[in-house]
Amino acid sequence: MTDTPTMHPYRRFSLAERDRRWKAVRRRMAEEGLAAIIAPPNPGNSTDWQADARYLSHCGGGADTSIGVVFPLEGEVTVVATSAQERWGPLVQDWVADVRTVNRQFGAAMGERLRELGLDGQRIGVSGLVGGTRTPEGTIMHGTYEALARAVPRASFVEAGELMQDVREIKSQEEIDVLQCSIDLVERALEAQLAAAQPGVPDYVVWAETMHAMFRRGSELSVHFNWISGDNPGRTLTRPTARPLREGDLILGEIEASVIGYRAQRLPVVAVNKCPPVIRDLSAIHGDMYAELLEVLRAGATVREAIAATVDITRRIAPRSGPLAGLKALLILHGRGLGDDRPLVLTKLGGDSFYGATERAMEAVFPENGVYICKPAISTADGVFQFAWGDTVRVAEGGARRMGKMPHGVQVSEPGSFADWPTDVTVLGGA
Repeated sequence: MTDTPTMHPYRRFSLAERDRRWKAVRRRMAEEGLAAIIAPPNPGNSTDWQADARYLSHCGGGADTSIGVVFPLEGEVTVVATSAQERWGPLVQDWVADVRTVNRQFGAAMGERLRELGLDGQRIGVSGLVGGTRTPEGTIMHGTYEALARAVPRASFVEAGELMQDVREIKSQEEIDVLQCSIDLVERALEAQLAAAQPGVPDYVVWAETMHAMFRRGSELSVHFNWISGDNPGRTLTRPTARPLREGDLILGEIEASVIGYRAQRLPVVAVNKCPPVIRDLSAIHGDMYAELLEVLRAGATVREAIAATVDITRRIAPRSGPLAGLKALLILHGRGLGDDRPLVLTKLGGDSFYGATERAMEAVFPENGVYICKPAISTADGVFQFAWGDTVRVAEGGARRMGKMPHGVQVSEPGSFADWPTDVTVLGGA
């Protein structure tokens, strides 16, 4: 007698969560006259471009996972993948039964499923057919689209990304719970960063300690981890350097942990053993501004109002004289969830937007239970010093609430000893 196989011990969403999502998406599909939605594979940008496929199927996880989904208005949902049964079958997830191995012929397989459903000649939504939040040129691969078009030549294909964003932006309690877990993992990582942030420790070692603290607690890949350190660092880089830290350095990083693909984010500022006075003062002013801004970020507020509040509050509370007189501010804010979550708010100092998706989102309204990373920055009038800090926040009727528990502002590492890193073989050579 053999034992009945049990599911692999992954954290999962419930079947009730599946039913909630599918009902909400199908309601919107009926309103827009869509017979099906295609969520094509594209694991780019930390799997952001494949968020809709994972949202609908509960299939995904792993930095190079390619998942395609056919989601009909009526009928069984289909997942297409490589090694599909082993990786996405009933031992991994219980949302979708029709899981097909397609040897990377994703477009042909999804097209075949559309024919099985009798949808040639129907109106088909495609996620990523045209521009999205961060993807002005779309995300579906040209060959995938061509294979779909050949399979159902009489069908009309239309963009479905905004429909999916309408549903995904408002988070359920299960989604909020995993985002809370994500931010909790991030804050454990920041504790590890503070312990390792000592003079002489290579930048990449501090980064590795930070990331290790999340992964040893179960965070998935991929995650976003822009990072930089220095005495007055500017824009974050895409990876750490080999530079040894110095006393008084600042470390800036956009840190995420992934829980079932959901990624909260923190933008912390860590000072190595001591903090430059100007940064300490900017941090205090930023904290006052941030608290007021969260009151503005209530359910029903618009993106335009949030940008204006960031600039106006900073102007009002800035010192009238001295080196911090005339402070300027900018707002960076974007959705948190499975990836490419709207809106994407990017402004210059003074509040002018410089990105098309921000312009389009100006009158967008923040819904209750929307979850976002809010990371405004303030700068001295001459632009020499800037302080940016952010936390994941949840929008409620009375304003936004931080999901992180660590205090706002710059954190200073306590002087200590840290020498736990290898020197025998590194990317720079042997010892």
